[in-house]
Amino acid sequence: MAGTKDGTGNGDGTAKPVAQRLLATATRLFAEQGYDRTSVQEIVDAAGVTKGALYHYFGSKDDLLHEVYGRVLRLQQERLDHFADADAPVEQRLRDAAADVVVTTIENLDDTKIFFRSMHHLGPEKDKQVRAERRRYHERFRALIEEGQRTGVFAADIPADLVVDYHFGSVHHLGTWYREDGPLSPQQVADHLAELLLRALRP
Repeated sequence: MAGTKDGTGNGDGTAKPVAQRLLATATRLFAEQGYDRTSVQEIVDAAGVTKGALYHYFGSKDDLLHEVYGRVLRLQQERLDHFADADAPVEQRLRDAAADVVVTTIENLDDTKIFFRSMHHLGPEKDKQVRAERRRYHERFRALIEEGQRTGVFAADIPADLVVDYHFGSVHHLGTWYREDGPLSPQQVADHLAELLLRALRP
């Protein structure tokens, strides 16, 4: 039996939340066609729901784009907070955080590629919100570097903001070269980039 238009069925006898299905469908279509070339009608048709269902969960296509990236950023923020609050030396906490953002980015590479390719389509309020969320993440990451600099674990002659930009420049570049069938696993890439960061910071 085909999935119903109210989103109660998934076509295989299982139920899948409507919002989850809409988001998965939008992500796939944005990746295949581009955000600006994907219409709301195409999304609801492919998801097997009505426009009313979409607008019940997401106020606009803009909201879908925001959520594509927002769910990744929330995951990364939660994991960064976990590492930052851990009872471990600051070098270990920074290494764990630096590696984790690489792994979670690779595991959600379609989402991050879609967002960075299409973020200019966000309205002013959504754009402001995303920038604030990213700033919070970067500030928590920077605080680990500053802690290490204050305590003499890391070299203090390099501005912490520059170190943050250095690492996240590498993270944001992953979408241009990383391939699942390549020679390095996500964890191997993460370990290498984290070690490069720590080497740059050692006195």
